[in-house]
Amino acid sequence: MALNNDRYTYRVTWTDADEEYLGLCIEFPSLSWLDKTPEAALQGIRQLVADVVEDIRSSGEAVPEPISGKRYSGKFMVRVPPEVHRDLAIEAAESGISLNRIVSTKLNR
Repeated sequence: MALNNDRYTYRVTWTDADEEYLGLCIEFPSLSWLDKTPEAALQGIRQLVADVVEDIRSSGEAVPEPISGKRYSGKFMVRVPPEVHRDLAIEAAESGISLNRIVSTKLNR
């Protein structure tokens, strides 16, 4: 049974170790699916997720929310070495912009 309105985040990549395509779902990191083609790997992981979601629902547990439906504040804390902090602060001051702006610009590259 397929999920209706499946909004989970999928990724398909090649794995040299298995010599097959690997289907993954970010919201279910313990699940994966190996197959001969990328299309089959995507179909396999989507079906596996649908089966797991059905099991979760039938047991009355909470189903993971798709990342695409979550709201983000735009704020998060990052710890960096003091020298990196200093270098970024200097770069920001020399550019006449805030430390937040310099870091945001670097993250958006």
